[in-house]
Amino acid sequence: MAKFTWEHVHLRSPDPEATAQWYHDKLGADVIRTKNADGSTRIDLNLSGQKLFIAMADPAKTGAPPASPYLGLDHFGMTVDDLEGAVKELKGKGVAFTMDPKQIRPGVKIAFLTAPQNVSIELIQRG
Repeated sequence: MAKFTWEHVHLRSPDPEATAQWYHDKLGADVIRTKNADGSTRIDLNLSGQKLFIAMADPAKTGAPPASPYLGLDHFGMTVDDLEGAVKELKGKGVAFTMDPKQIRPGVKIAFLTAPQNVSIELIQRG
């Protein structure tokens, strides 16, 4: 069987700069700007070692983001050491949550936040 490794998540945004700034300000992502051959600027993120690409999207030509839960890729998850502390910090930065911290089983707590374009992100504390 072929070996597969993780490459990236691709986001679409009507304002890639604003979206990149949100991920930088709220989640500490590094913003990487590179010039394309046509002179435009490509915006990527390094979010905890994972690549997120942000492409310009024209809302008139692109479907609206779905409301969770839905079929397909529903959310991505990130671990934190102190879930309550992380949620308090993010709420202080104006981040909206769709689920406040909740213990789902012994040793595992989760919360869900909403990023630009209705991207759902799960925060997980294990242990």
